[in-house]
Formats: sequence, C-alpha cells, structure tokens
Amino acid sequence: MSGIGAEALAEARAWLGTAYVHQGSAKGAGCDCLGLLRGVWRALYGAEPEAAPAYTPDWSEASRDERLWRAAERHLAVKRIEDAGAGDVLLFRMRGGGVAKHLGIAGAIGASPSFVHAYSGHGVVESPLSAPWRRRIVARFEFPERG
Repeated sequence: MSGIGAEALAEARAWLGTAYVHQGSAKGAGCDCLGLLRGVWRALYGAEPEAAPAYTPDWSEASRDERLWRAAERHLAVKRIEDAGAGDVLLFRMRGGGVAKHLGIAGAIGASPSFVHAYSGHGVVESPLSAPWRRRIVARFEFPERG
C-alpha cells in the first residue's frame, strides 16, 4: 500500500459512523459519498482541488453526462480496475445504463475485500466489496503523491 493510500484509508475510516447527509462533507456531522471523498482530500492536501457544484440525487442522469468520472480524472491518477490497492478511490455505476455516481475508498484487499463509503440510510460504513459491488466498479483511481 502506498503511503498516500494508507493515509487516505486511515482518514476514510476516521469518518465511520458519520451520518448520511446529501451534499454534506463534515466528519462526524454528515456527508454523502462525494463529501467523504472531499473530506479525505482536505485531510491529505489542505484544500479541495475545485468547488463541488450543487447536485441532486439524480444528477447527470437525464443528460447522461459522466461529470463525476471526468472530475475524478482531473484530480486523481487513473488505475486499471484489477490493480487493487488499499486507499484507492472506486467509482461505481449503480444501475445498468446509468451514469457513474457513487464513490468509495478501498479498504481491505485480498480474500475479504472491503470499501469505505457513505451510503444513504446507513451513513459512512465499511462494507464488504462483494461480487455485486465489484460488478458495479467502472473506474479505479489513486490519490496523487504530494509533490
């Protein structure tokens, strides 16, 4: 696990138990999946790389615009999906034909993989990266090393 990946995972785990709040990004108070990623980024680098636009739960669906994917590509290093590493950012497509709009941070790697994510109705949890979740992964990224 890279140094930055280990730091990202440790910070994501520090958010466990944070309530789910749409568009939130405050550890212990509330966040959604993007808010969790934004909070981890702030802990690693200080400031967010760009302001997150206001968004609805169905954002980009009607236009089929992969806004979240493009934003991830602007700020994170793209990895092959099969090159799993703890602390990687995972991008999920929640339904066939829909846009990719759920994020998580890879936890345990190997026989019992897991990921940390903010999930509506559950808050920030570390979930098993089960076969149904793995099938939904459309991209994998890693945080850039500090320069």
